[in-house]
Amino acid sequence: MSLLVKAQREGMTIARVTPETAAWRYVGFAAYRLARDEVLYVHESERESCIVVLSGAVSIEAGGQRYTSVGARDSVFEDAAPYALYVPPNVRATVRAERDAELGVASAPAKGRYPVRLIEPSQMKRSVRGKGLNTRYVCDVLPQTEPAESLLVVEVRTPGGHSSSYPPHKHDADQIPTESALEETYYHRLNPSQGFAFQRVYTDARDLDESMAVEDHDVVMVPRGYHPVVVPYGYESYYLNVMAGPERVWHFKNDPAHDWIAQRDAG
Repeated sequence: MSLLVKAQREGMTIARVTPETAAWRYVGFAAYRLARDEVLYVHESERESCIVVLSGAVSIEAGGQRYTSVGARDSVFEDAAPYALYVPPNVRATVRAERDAELGVASAPAKGRYPVRLIEPSQMKRSVRGKGLNTRYVCDVLPQTEPAESLLVVEVRTPGGHSSSYPPHKHDADQIPTESALEETYYHRLNPSQGFAFQRVYTDARDLDESMAVEDHDVVMVPRGYHPVVVPYGYESYYLNVMAGPERVWHFKNDPAHDWIAQRDAG
């Protein structure tokens, strides 16, 4: 089975990954495009969800609450954080587009410990990671420091000609605090949209080693292994990461062959 999920160019559903289609246990992800006044229903009986308004604006009804004008960006490539809504299991969210919108919907197992809540851009930590041609711009949408049961959600913008998720790192072993076991999806966007980027997913033993050319709106599944991204000159990359596993904590291990890069940059 390929780790690359190609985008659908027409219809509301752009791409979708479930634990069943991915042959794993935790992460679910779907991306949607909504025209003005179109409605999307989000409902998971045993999973929490995080609805990220990637662009456009929507109104959302969930858990007896109504939120209007949720979303402010016209593009994921704007220098701004998104809006998001956390939805616990067995709560139906009705999303109506106030104008054309793009949504990312993450899900993972949960018991229902936390209520519905709106996550505003001002609540999200933004940071710069890496140096030189390894520089990228990170926004923590739903980090481990904020309430949720399983989900971790983050978005990353990477300039053209740069590497990202680099040096190659992995988080597939339950060896906390050295490393945590987390499944992951990458939802890729490219600007201009005819661009492409490259992502490799590989293990130390090379029993998994897949290199992919990803295009606008494609999804890459990372069940295990290292997973760097390289962006060609002239095209800007964005990706939305969703992670989940048995413990809601992110600890990663760099590929020992390339860890010298991180050590050099740290110095």
